[in-house]
Amino acid sequence: MRDIQPFHVMALLAEARQREAAGQDIIHMEVGEPDFPTPLPIVEAGIRALQMGYTKYTAACGLPQLRAAIAGFYAERFGVDISPTRILITPGASGALQLVLGALVNPGDEVLMTDPGYPCNRHFVRLFEGKATGIPVGADTNYQLTPAHIQSHWSDATRAVLLASPANPTGTLLSQAELAAIHAVVKQRGGSLLVDEIYQGLVYGVPDTTALSVDPDNIWVINSFSKYFGMTGWRLGWVVAPEAMVEMLDRLAQNIFLAAPTPAQYAALAAFTPQALDIMEMQRQELQRRRDFLLPALRELGFVIQAEPQGAFYVYAGSERFGEDAQRLCLDMLDKTGVVFTPGIDFGSHQANSHVRFAYTTSVERLEQAVERLARHLLP
Repeated sequence: MRDIQPFHVMALLAEARQREAAGQDIIHMEVGEPDFPTPLPIVEAGIRALQMGYTKYTAACGLPQLRAAIAGFYAERFGVDISPTRILITPGASGALQLVLGALVNPGDEVLMTDPGYPCNRHFVRLFEGKATGIPVGADTNYQLTPAHIQSHWSDATRAVLLASPANPTGTLLSQAELAAIHAVVKQRGGSLLVDEIYQGLVYGVPDTTALSVDPDNIWVINSFSKYFGMTGWRLGWVVAPEAMVEMLDRLAQNIFLAAPTPAQYAALAAFTPQALDIMEMQRQELQRRRDFLLPALRELGFVIQAEPQGAFYVYAGSERFGEDAQRLCLDMLDKTGVVFTPGIDFGSHQANSHVRFAYTTSVERLEQAVERLARHLLP
């Protein structure tokens, strides 16, 4: 437990909530949760499920009709044929990560990942007595791993590589060619490639893709209904696993969480309807509008953005101009402006004290207010 670190941003959030309760106007740019409600067709499907008494356990792998709907989504959107039996429904993507790493990691095994990266990933590896090796990455590689990174850091203990596209905190993507090159290296070494696609669908100016297009049979994919589908609090995700691993994951799921929430699974069936997908597309366009406003505005304030985000809803910005203590900067700006954003130390150690993450999860009007407030304190 000494190795499982908290989110540093939660202290900022707690302080911000106290200030809000006291009447201060706070602009939230710290938490990865857009201000959109869950699309109405999904909400209505969830209500119907409750009214019809669909509140009993499902099978550990999830509703067969939901697994089939996800397989259909891969076929229709990406042209990838995945058997529904290889798709397991989980309590959020966190549940999927727990299953996958529980199945793959023995004590002492190593998993390679980016630094910066989503902090829970390394903590899940630690939970199973493995070693998470964060590889320092920068704007020169779009904050993503390359085959050279993997070759130079691979050891006798390495069992897997975990990628994210789009990534948190940077919003950057891996191209299909880059994924294929990394997959070739990992496969040649006899390891497993895991790809976090939790922000899939939230991409701007580029086609939506999946790593399963590179190798539909052997790449592990982790996904979620939280981000693109707007179902954060419903706690629903999934994993696409190699066929030979499904029985093992099923057995592990039975013992760890038994099954994902039943009403949420019935609600998610409506996520693939044309009405819901139309709403999600409008939300994607709105997020792009927010990104396109925020990028130049942050640069004018003096933040350095060398790798522009093409997905998710984050901007990872260099804050060197304002000192080498990003956490202090975040605290000061909360105190002086009521604008909350996240220090880089939440995402790793590489150049963490000189970076911050902004989440464009609030309206353009509120983003404009945030920039105006920050300008009064940061510009000479």
